[in-house]
Amino acid sequence: MRVGVIGGAGFIGSHVVDTLLEAGHDVTVFDIMRPHRPDVRHVVADILDASRTTVALAGRYDALYLLAAVSDVNDVFHIPVESAQVNIMAVAHVLEATRRTGAGRVILASTTWVYALAEPEEVDEGTPLHPERVNHIYTASKLSAEMLCHAYHTLYGVDVTILRYGIPYGPRARLGTVLANFVSRAVKGQRITIQGDGRQWRSLVAVEDLARGNVAALQDTAKNQTYNLDGPERIEIRRIAEKVRQFFPEVRIEHAEARPGDLRPKVVSSQKAFADLGWKPQIEFEEGAERYVKWVQENMVSERPRRADALRTDDAPMFGGQIGTRAR
Repeated sequence: MRVGVIGGAGFIGSHVVDTLLEAGHDVTVFDIMRPHRPDVRHVVADILDASRTTVALAGRYDALYLLAAVSDVNDVFHIPVESAQVNIMAVAHVLEATRRTGAGRVILASTTWVYALAEPEEVDEGTPLHPERVNHIYTASKLSAEMLCHAYHTLYGVDVTILRYGIPYGPRARLGTVLANFVSRAVKGQRITIQGDGRQWRSLVAVEDLARGNVAALQDTAKNQTYNLDGPERIEIRRIAEKVRQFFPEVRIEHAEARPGDLRPKVVSSQKAFADLGWKPQIEFEEGAERYVKWVQENMVSERPRRADALRTDDAPMFGGQIGTRAR
Protein backbone atom coordinates (compact mmCIF):
# COMPACT_ATOMS: atom_id res chain seq x y z
CA MET A 1 0.00 0.00 0.00
CA ARG A 2 1.01 3.62 -0.56
CA VAL A 3 1.10 5.14 2.94
CA GLY A 4 1.90 8.58 4.34
CA VAL A 5 2.97 9.11 7.97
CA ILE A 6 2.46 12.66 9.25
CA GLY A 7 4.85 12.93 12.18
CA GLY A 8 6.91 9.98 10.99
CA ALA A 9 10.18 11.30 12.43
CA GLY A 10 8.89 11.25 16.01
CA PHE A 11 9.07 8.55 18.64
CA ILE A 12 6.02 6.47 17.72
CA GLY A 13 6.07 7.60 14.10
CA SER A 14 9.58 6.31 13.50
CA HIS A 15 8.61 2.87 14.77
CA VAL A 16 5.45 2.89 12.67
CA VAL A 17 7.62 3.71 9.63
CA ASP A 18 9.95 0.80 10.45
CA THR A 19 7.07 -1.65 10.78
CA LEU A 20 5.36 -0.41 7.62
CA LEU A 21 8.56 -0.85 5.61
CA GLU A 22 9.13 -4.31 7.06
CA ALA A 23 5.62 -5.21 5.87
CA GLY A 24 6.48 -4.08 2.34
CA HIS A 25 4.51 -0.82 2.14
CA ASP A 26 5.53 2.25 0.13
CA VAL A 27 6.06 4.93 2.83
CA THR A 28 6.34 8.72 2.74
CA VAL A 29 7.18 10.66 5.89
CA PHE A 30 5.68 14.15 6.37
CA ASP A 31 7.66 15.90 9.08
CA ILE A 32 9.79 18.99 9.68
CA MET A 33 12.49 16.73 11.12
CA ARG A 34 14.43 14.31 8.97
CA PRO A 35 13.38 10.66 9.34
CA HIS A 36 15.69 8.42 11.35
CA ARG A 37 16.45 6.34 8.26
CA PRO A 38 17.60 7.53 4.81
CA ASP A 39 15.70 4.96 2.75
CA VAL A 40 12.28 6.58 3.14
CA ARG A 41 10.73 9.40 1.14
CA HIS A 42 10.57 12.66 3.12
CA VAL A 43 8.31 15.67 2.52
CA VAL A 44 8.25 18.80 4.69
CA ALA A 45 4.60 19.83 5.09
CA ASP A 46 2.79 22.54 7.03
CA ILE A 47 -0.47 21.02 8.22
CA LEU A 48 -1.37 24.35 9.85
CA ASP A 49 -1.85 25.70 6.31
CA ALA A 50 -4.90 24.16 4.64
CA SER A 51 -3.91 24.74 1.01
CA ARG A 52 -0.31 23.62 1.51
CA THR A 53 -1.55 20.49 3.26
CA THR A 54 -3.71 19.59 0.28
CA VAL A 55 -0.81 20.08 -2.12
CA ALA A 56 1.64 18.12 0.06
CA LEU A 57 -0.69 15.16 0.53
CA ALA A 58 -1.64 14.82 -3.12
CA GLY A 59 -0.64 11.43 -4.46
CA ARG A 60 -3.59 9.12 -3.94
CA TYR A 61 -2.37 7.58 -0.72
CA ASP A 62 -4.16 4.45 0.45
CA ALA A 63 -3.82 5.66 4.05
CA LEU A 64 -2.51 8.69 5.91
CA TYR A 65 -1.40 8.31 9.52
CA LEU A 66 -1.85 11.51 11.52
CA LEU A 67 0.52 11.34 14.49
CA ALA A 68 1.63 14.99 14.72
CA ALA A 69 0.19 16.92 17.67
CA VAL A 70 1.00 18.93 20.75
CA SER A 71 0.78 16.11 23.27
CA ASP A 72 2.70 17.28 26.34
CA VAL A 73 -0.02 18.46 28.71
CA ASN A 74 2.31 21.09 30.16
CA ASP A 75 2.87 22.58 26.70
CA VAL A 76 -0.87 22.46 26.04
CA PHE A 77 -1.54 24.27 29.33
CA HIS A 78 0.85 27.09 28.49
CA ILE A 79 -0.10 27.46 24.80
CA PRO A 80 -3.77 26.46 24.63
CA VAL A 81 -4.65 28.37 21.45
CA GLU A 82 -1.64 27.11 19.52
CA SER A 83 -2.34 23.60 20.79
CA ALA A 84 -5.94 23.79 19.59
CA GLN A 85 -4.73 24.96 16.19
CA VAL A 86 -2.50 21.90 15.87
CA ASN A 87 -4.67 19.29 17.58
CA ILE A 88 -7.98 20.39 16.05
CA MET A 89 -7.62 22.68 13.03
CA ALA A 90 -4.67 20.80 11.55
CA VAL A 91 -6.73 17.61 11.82
CA ALA A 92 -9.46 19.34 9.83
CA HIS A 93 -6.87 20.35 7.23
CA VAL A 94 -5.69 16.76 6.83
CA LEU A 95 -9.25 15.45 6.60
CA GLU A 96 -10.10 18.07 4.00
CA ALA A 97 -6.96 17.24 2.03
CA THR A 98 -7.99 13.60 2.17
CA ARG A 99 -11.41 14.48 0.79
CA ARG A 100 -9.98 16.60 -2.03
CA THR A 101 -7.12 14.33 -3.04
CA GLY A 102 -9.01 11.06 -2.82
CA ALA A 103 -6.75 9.45 -0.23
CA GLY A 104 -8.13 6.18 1.05
CA ARG A 105 -8.26 6.75 4.78
CA VAL A 106 -7.02 8.82 7.73
CA ILE A 107 -5.70 6.89 10.74
CA LEU A 108 -5.76 9.26 13.70
CA ALA A 109 -3.57 8.93 16.78
CA SER A 110 -5.75 9.65 19.79
CA THR A 111 -5.31 8.74 23.45
CA THR A 112 -6.86 6.59 26.15
CA TRP A 113 -6.90 9.75 28.27
CA VAL A 114 -10.27 10.57 26.68
CA TYR A 115 -11.65 7.99 29.12
CA ALA A 116 -11.20 10.58 31.84
CA LEU A 117 -14.59 11.70 30.50
CA ALA A 118 -16.14 8.31 31.30
CA GLU A 119 -17.78 7.30 34.56
CA PRO A 120 -16.87 3.57 34.88
CA GLU A 121 -13.43 2.50 36.10
CA GLU A 122 -13.26 -0.21 33.43
CA VAL A 123 -13.78 1.08 29.91
CA ASP A 124 -13.79 0.04 26.26
CA GLU A 125 -14.51 1.74 22.93
CA GLY A 126 -18.25 1.62 23.56
CA THR A 127 -18.11 3.35 26.94
CA PRO A 128 -20.02 6.68 26.81
CA LEU A 129 -17.89 9.80 27.18
CA HIS A 130 -19.30 12.90 28.87
CA PRO A 131 -17.82 16.13 27.43
CA GLU A 132 -19.01 18.11 30.45
CA ARG A 133 -16.43 16.22 32.53
CA VAL A 134 -13.50 17.59 30.52
CA ASN A 135 -10.87 19.29 32.68
CA HIS A 136 -7.97 19.88 30.30
CA ILE A 137 -7.43 21.45 26.87
CA TYR A 138 -5.48 18.38 25.78
CA THR A 139 -8.36 15.98 26.39
CA ALA A 140 -10.81 18.43 24.81
CA SER A 141 -8.62 18.76 21.71
CA LYS A 142 -8.26 15.00 21.21
CA LEU A 143 -11.97 14.38 21.61
CA SER A 144 -12.61 17.23 19.16
CA ALA A 145 -10.25 15.62 16.67
CA GLU A 146 -12.14 12.33 16.97
CA MET A 147 -15.45 14.13 16.42
CA LEU A 148 -14.07 15.79 13.28
CA CYS A 149 -13.17 12.35 11.95
CA HIS A 150 -16.69 11.09 12.53
CA ALA A 151 -18.20 14.20 10.94
CA TYR A 152 -16.04 13.95 7.81
CA HIS A 153 -17.03 10.33 7.42
CA THR A 154 -20.74 11.08 7.84
CA LEU A 155 -20.82 14.17 5.62
CA TYR A 156 -18.23 13.41 2.95
CA GLY A 157 -17.62 9.67 3.10
CA VAL A 158 -13.99 10.02 4.23
CA ASP A 159 -12.91 6.73 5.80
CA VAL A 160 -11.18 7.03 9.17
CA THR A 161 -9.72 4.88 11.91
CA ILE A 162 -9.16 6.19 15.43
CA LEU A 163 -6.45 4.60 17.58
CA ARG A 164 -6.45 5.46 21.27
CA TYR A 165 -2.91 4.94 22.53
CA GLY A 166 -1.88 3.99 26.02
CA ILE A 167 1.38 5.37 27.44
CA PRO A 168 4.24 4.19 25.21
CA TYR A 169 7.84 3.49 26.13
CA GLY A 170 10.87 2.09 24.35
CA PRO A 171 13.85 2.95 22.14
CA ARG A 172 13.99 6.54 20.83
CA ALA A 173 11.72 7.77 23.61
CA ARG A 174 12.02 11.33 24.85
CA LEU A 175 11.53 12.56 28.39
CA GLY A 176 8.04 12.84 29.76
CA THR A 177 6.83 9.49 31.08
CA VAL A 178 7.95 7.98 34.35
CA LEU A 179 10.29 5.33 32.90
CA ALA A 180 12.10 7.81 30.65
CA ASN A 181 12.42 10.32 33.48
CA PHE A 182 13.77 7.73 35.93
CA VAL A 183 16.32 6.45 33.42
CA SER A 184 17.42 9.97 32.55
CA ARG A 185 18.09 10.74 36.20
CA ALA A 186 19.85 7.44 36.76
CA VAL A 187 22.18 8.01 33.81
CA LYS A 188 23.21 11.30 35.41
CA GLY A 189 23.71 9.67 38.81
CA GLN A 190 20.79 11.59 40.30
CA ARG A 191 18.29 10.28 42.82
CA ILE A 192 15.00 8.82 41.66
CA THR A 193 12.13 10.51 43.45
CA ILE A 194 8.82 8.71 43.90
CA GLN A 195 5.89 10.88 44.87
CA GLY A 196 3.83 9.05 47.46
CA ASP A 197 4.26 5.38 48.33
CA GLY A 198 4.81 4.27 44.74
CA ARG A 199 1.78 2.02 44.66
CA GLN A 200 0.06 4.19 42.07
CA TRP A 201 0.13 2.49 38.70
CA ARG A 202 0.28 3.16 34.98
CA SER A 203 -0.57 0.95 32.02
CA LEU A 204 2.40 1.10 29.66
CA VAL A 205 2.60 -0.23 26.10
CA ALA A 206 5.87 -1.02 24.33
CA VAL A 207 6.32 1.20 21.28
CA GLU A 208 7.09 -1.82 19.12
CA ASP A 209 3.69 -3.29 20.03
CA LEU A 210 2.05 0.06 19.36
CA ALA A 211 3.65 0.19 15.91
CA ARG A 212 2.33 -3.27 15.13
CA GLY A 213 -1.13 -2.10 16.14
CA ASN A 214 -0.90 0.84 13.77
CA VAL A 215 0.02 -1.41 10.86
CA ALA A 216 -2.72 -3.89 11.77
CA ALA A 217 -5.17 -0.98 11.49
CA LEU A 218 -4.58 -0.92 7.71
CA GLN A 219 -6.93 -3.89 7.44
CA ASP A 220 -10.28 -3.11 5.82
CA THR A 221 -12.13 -4.23 8.93
CA ALA A 222 -10.66 -1.21 10.77
CA LYS A 223 -12.34 1.32 8.50
CA ASN A 224 -14.51 3.73 10.48
CA GLN A 225 -13.72 2.01 13.76
CA THR A 226 -12.10 3.08 17.03
CA TYR A 227 -9.56 0.87 18.81
CA ASN A 228 -7.73 1.00 22.11
CA LEU A 229 -4.05 0.05 21.92
CA ASP A 230 -3.02 -0.24 25.55
CA GLY A 231 -0.64 -2.30 27.62
CA PRO A 232 -1.58 -5.55 29.37
CA GLU A 233 -0.22 -4.82 32.86
CA ARG A 234 -0.74 -2.44 35.75
CA ILE A 235 2.79 -1.30 36.53
CA GLU A 236 3.34 0.29 39.93
CA ILE A 237 5.69 3.29 40.03
CA ARG A 238 7.90 1.63 42.64
CA ARG A 239 8.34 -1.38 40.35
CA ILE A 240 9.54 0.92 37.56
CA ALA A 241 12.05 2.55 39.92
CA GLU A 242 13.40 -0.80 41.10
CA LYS A 243 13.73 -1.99 37.52
CA VAL A 244 15.84 1.04 36.66
CA ARG A 245 18.01 0.49 39.74
CA GLN A 246 18.84 -3.00 38.51
CA PHE A 247 20.91 -1.29 35.82
CA PHE A 248 22.12 1.58 38.05
CA PRO A 249 22.53 0.01 41.52
CA GLU A 250 24.32 3.05 42.92
CA VAL A 251 21.28 5.28 42.34
CA ARG A 252 19.20 6.03 45.42
CA ILE A 253 15.40 5.95 45.47
CA GLU A 254 13.66 8.46 47.69
CA HIS A 255 10.03 9.22 48.43
CA ALA A 256 8.40 12.64 48.45
CA GLU A 257 4.93 13.89 49.31
CA ALA A 258 2.22 12.49 47.06
CA ARG A 259 1.25 14.67 44.11
CA PRO A 260 -2.16 16.30 44.62
CA GLY A 261 -4.78 15.18 42.13
CA ASP A 262 -2.90 12.14 40.89
CA LEU A 263 -5.98 10.36 39.63
CA ARG A 264 -6.33 6.61 39.38
CA PRO A 265 -6.11 5.58 35.70
CA LYS A 266 -8.97 3.80 34.00
CA VAL A 267 -8.68 0.09 33.24
CA VAL A 268 -8.77 0.13 29.44
CA SER A 269 -9.75 -2.92 27.40
CA SER A 270 -8.00 -3.63 24.09
CA GLN A 271 -10.11 -6.72 23.39
CA LYS A 272 -11.71 -5.17 20.31
CA ALA A 273 -8.31 -4.75 18.64
CA PHE A 274 -7.58 -8.42 19.31
CA ALA A 275 -10.95 -9.58 18.03
CA ASP A 276 -10.93 -7.46 14.86
CA LEU A 277 -7.26 -7.01 14.05
CA GLY A 278 -5.55 -9.91 15.80
CA TRP A 279 -3.48 -7.42 17.81
CA LYS A 280 -2.40 -7.76 21.39
CA PRO A 281 0.75 -6.61 23.23
CA GLN A 282 3.57 -9.14 23.05
CA ILE A 283 6.30 -7.40 25.02
CA GLU A 284 6.04 -7.61 28.80
CA PHE A 285 7.28 -4.72 30.90
CA GLU A 286 10.41 -6.47 32.17
CA GLU A 287 11.61 -7.13 28.64
CA GLY A 288 10.52 -3.78 27.26
CA ALA A 289 12.15 -1.81 30.08
CA GLU A 290 15.43 -3.68 29.59
CA ARG A 291 15.34 -2.88 25.87
CA TYR A 292 14.84 0.78 26.61
CA VAL A 293 17.56 1.05 29.25
CA LYS A 294 20.06 -0.75 27.03
CA TRP A 295 19.16 1.56 24.15
CA VAL A 296 19.79 4.60 26.33
CA GLN A 297 23.11 3.20 27.51
CA GLU A 298 24.19 2.48 23.94
CA ASN A 299 23.14 5.86 22.60
CA MET A 300 23.51 8.08 25.69
CA VAL A 301 20.57 10.11 24.46
CA SER A 302 19.96 13.41 26.18
CA GLU A 303 16.76 15.38 26.02
CA ARG A 304 16.71 18.08 23.38
CA PRO A 305 16.11 21.65 24.53
CA ARG A 306 12.40 22.23 24.79
CA ARG A 307 10.77 24.86 22.60
CA ALA A 308 7.39 26.37 23.20
CA ASP A 309 6.55 26.15 19.49
CA ALA A 310 7.64 22.54 19.02
CA LEU A 311 5.11 19.99 17.90
CA ARG A 312 5.33 16.48 19.23
CA THR A 313 4.42 13.05 18.05
CA ASP A 314 1.12 12.17 19.67
CA ASP A 315 2.34 9.63 22.16
CA ALA A 316 0.43 10.43 25.31
CA PRO A 317 0.14 13.32 27.73
CA MET A 318 3.47 14.37 29.23
CA PHE A 319 5.37 12.63 26.46
CA GLY A 320 6.44 13.02 22.87
CA GLY A 321 9.17 13.04 20.27
CA GLN A 322 10.07 16.59 19.30
CA ILE A 323 8.72 16.87 15.78
CA GLY A 324 6.95 19.46 13.73
CA THR A 325 5.02 20.09 10.57
CA ARG A 326 5.79 23.71 9.78
CA ALA A 327 7.58 24.33 6.50
CA ARG A 328 11.08 25.82 6.56
